[in-house]
Amino acid sequence: MKNPLATLVSWQYNTGQLDGWTAYHLAAGAFLCKIFQWLHWTDFWCVMGVFIIGVLWEIFEWIIEGDEETYGTKKAWAYNTMADIVVETGIAWWMVL
Repeated sequence: MKNPLATLVSWQYNTGQLDGWTAYHLAAGAFLCKIFQWLHWTDFWCVMGVFIIGVLWEIFEWIIEGDEETYGTKKAWAYNTMADIVVETGIAWWMVL
């Protein structure tokens, strides 16, 4: 039987959710959240700030790169965009727990 975690990670790679940029999105989410904490933002606004900047970044990325041109299909682009926003917002949420 295949390890369930290995199955999940394999599925994420195959759908384009995990790529070489995932670590950068994690780092950016943590970095921005820490800056917002230093600025004495509430926990809610630290996480929301990371989310808003993440969404704006993905819009910028879509304008510059497109979707099918870079990712092959709209579905792969959507999976990647969703995953990027989830990991950066998730790390910010984890930091304020």
